[in-house]
Amino acid sequence: MKKIAIVAALVGALASCTPTERGTAIGAGTGAIIGGAVSDSWGGAAVGAVAGGLAGALIGQSVERRGYCVYRDRYGRRYEARCPRRY
Repeated sequence: MKKIAIVAALVGALASCTPTERGTAIGAGTGAIIGGAVSDSWGGAAVGAVAGGLAGALIGQSVERRGYCVYRDRYGRRYEARCPRRY
């Protein structure tokens, strides 16, 4: 019963996050589990958590602004605008 309450609290906390934050948390957790299982050490789990967190943040950020593309102007500055429609 105690485990169910902990899982419910974690799921409830993730429900209020933005897609970027949610992707970071899920990526870091998954990366830590995989890194720890592969290397059988805490160091491997830490490296996996960092790598998974970065990948999850990038994936979450791409979902957050659906329909927008990132462009660069002639001076190299980045900006976002609506993506061209594909038919």
